[in-house]
Amino acid sequence: MNSEARKLVRYIRSVGVDVHTTTKARGNQGFFLKNRIDISKNIPEERVIPTLIHEFTHYIHSKIEPFMEKTGGTVEKIFDDNEPKFYADELLEVTKFVDKNSKFETLNYHKELLKNEISDYEEIIKARYPDFMRSKDFKEFDKYIKDSDAKYLLKYDRIKLVKRGLNSKTAVYSVDNIEEDFPGMPKEFCAYIRLKSCQKKQSRISSKINRLTKYYSRPTELFARLTEGIYINSEQIKKLAPNCYKRFFELLNCGYYKELSGLSDYFKFIME
Repeated sequence: MNSEARKLVRYIRSVGVDVHTTTKARGNQGFFLKNRIDISKNIPEERVIPTLIHEFTHYIHSKIEPFMEKTGGTVEKIFDDNEPKFYADELLEVTKFVDKNSKFETLNYHKELLKNEISDYEEIIKARYPDFMRSKDFKEFDKYIKDSDAKYLLKYDRIKLVKRGLNSKTAVYSVDNIEEDFPGMPKEFCAYIRLKSCQKKQSRISSKINRLTKYYSRPTELFARLTEGIYINSEQIKKLAPNCYKRFFELLNCGYYKELSGLSDYFKFIME
């Protein structure tokens, strides 16, 4: 940790916040809970100050808006404005700039790949069963699979079956090896099992995107990424969020953000 980061840690501790810099921060770059900030010992040095600012902003927000850890806070209270019509959209743009992961580019890329795979498997099935529809039961397949161990691959991509008895044995099956594990299974049915596997993966990705969208949209996270962004590139944040930028400095200078004003040297105000 460089001298500038140590100076910031000393300031945050001076206002009564417990700061730890040698933990794993629960797998995050940083973590705030109640009166404690953890900064991961594993993050790059250039990320220490932005992460400290981010987590300290959560602390300040908790003083402005009690219980924000549970509720996520409100844009109205953050900007002391009962009509925050401009702020929310601007803050989302700031978040996309500050944290590239918030755009879900990798997740959407894999989701699109799965979509294409599903279409390919559907074509294989329809070549023999032209009436096949993903939204309806595949009766021919259901009849074929009911007495086969392959039915377990509809729920799991890889399974280990232990058959007990006089001649107990263990079998391992995988979606990747259907043809080897189940010789003679028609290619259309192999394609159907893989189609269902892709759908499960697609559903998991969609659930993750929905969960992360809720996280990134929480006002307290939007606020923390605003302060982080102003430190990283004040000029760009002003372009992306002119209303938030202007209001932030108005409230910072009048003391609304309490001890956050002690970080004024980290927030470069760009004049008109």
